[in-house]
Amino acid sequence: MTLDPIHVENIAQLAYGIGGDVDATDHDDLAERVWRERLPELRREGRVVIEALDDHERRRAAIDDVALAERPFGTVHGLDSGTINPTTFKNGLVVDVAHAAMASSPTDLDLHRDRTIVATVHAGDSTAGFDSEWTRRDEGHTRQRVLHVPRVNRYAERVVHALALYLAEGTHAIDHADAVEELLVLDGPIYPKEVFTWADRDPELGALAREAKPRAIVERYVRLVERFVERGVPLAGFVKNPASGTAVRALARAGVESPWPDDTALFTRLLERRAADGGKTTGASDADAAATTGRDRGARLDDELTFTTWFRSRGGADEPMAADGDALGVDRELDPELYEPTFMVLYDPRTDVTYKLEAPYAFTRDPDLRERLTRQVVTEVATTRGPPEPVAKADELARISTREKAALRRKFEERLGSDQQATYDDLRWGKTEF
Repeated sequence: MTLDPIHVENIAQLAYGIGGDVDATDHDDLAERVWRERLPELRREGRVVIEALDDHERRRAAIDDVALAERPFGTVHGLDSGTINPTTFKNGLVVDVAHAAMASSPTDLDLHRDRTIVATVHAGDSTAGFDSEWTRRDEGHTRQRVLHVPRVNRYAERVVHALALYLAEGTHAIDHADAVEELLVLDGPIYPKEVFTWADRDPELGALAREAKPRAIVERYVRLVERFVERGVPLAGFVKNPASGTAVRALARAGVESPWPDDTALFTRLLERRAADGGKTTGASDADAAATTGRDRGARLDDELTFTTWFRSRGGADEPMAADGDALGVDRELDPELYEPTFMVLYDPRTDVTYKLEAPYAFTRDPDLRERLTRQVVTEVATTRGPPEPVAKADELARISTREKAALRRKFEERLGSDQQATYDDLRWGKTEF
């Protein structure tokens, strides 16, 4: 059954009605005020949650020029973890499997062969036990184990997924830290932020995050930062799909009626450049912002990458790792301030995608290193039209294909003697054969 042409036209009329009530230029003006007046030091209930590290600027780089520029770091490593996604079986078990790999640019095939694999299991039966010790396979190149996750009444799928993903990634990163000589970039945030958000989702999840097994996973990331600080090698995280709402929530608490659903939408509005009246541009730099004269937003300009300078973040999912946070009870051996997440935002107009680069304050407190990290990621994105090459390579190594996921789930069905719990969506979209 498909829509008739009249139905398509009727739906389009609804879009016209919605669009006519929104003045995008008003959003431009508000975004500029937020940038100038709020973001240098954004507070929520008196506490600074976002703060500019030094210069508070928006910058631009010609794509053709920066793609050819020399990279500040010669050898860069990337690390990622992929999963089969949570699977519920008819015997009550909920299972996920994560698979972590590290890549390097230039390529190191021996390093690429090394993998860390974690299977997480949630059981409704409190008497069951599935924990195993770490074991080695593939001539020592694979390290793997089973983790029996703490029991919860709800959100079992969320728990097995997060703990598998972060245990595999954090363990692989620590095990291979000494292979990194110049820079390690995680595919995603620098900390296990999904675990940090549990308290906001449900009191039971919040309590679970402080139990021994989840806290031990958080501790891996804390020790990872300490290891890299001790070795003098920077650690960063490239976030392909930033989902923070720290800024927009703080603005709402301050009485600013924000039209943006999340921080990514706000920064995209600030960094996007569009042709305006008289050929001038809007957004993308402080000089451009001052040149805005028209009320019509023209075509998007795509000849330059645009990006912010660096911010310190202490709100939302970053709050536990703030200097005044408690890291979910994990002891920090360095000054707590050094663990604080910092970030810069980068916008690629060719794909209309906004990225975030994170790094602990231990590294970004150095202005020269901040600049090198910025130039590295800007150059990489200009070249690849996407994530930096080492991150993309790690993603490719760690990714579990749809066919492989199906095969692995069938293996679990055989081993557990229980079928997957099917849903109507499985039947509707052909995910399961009946």
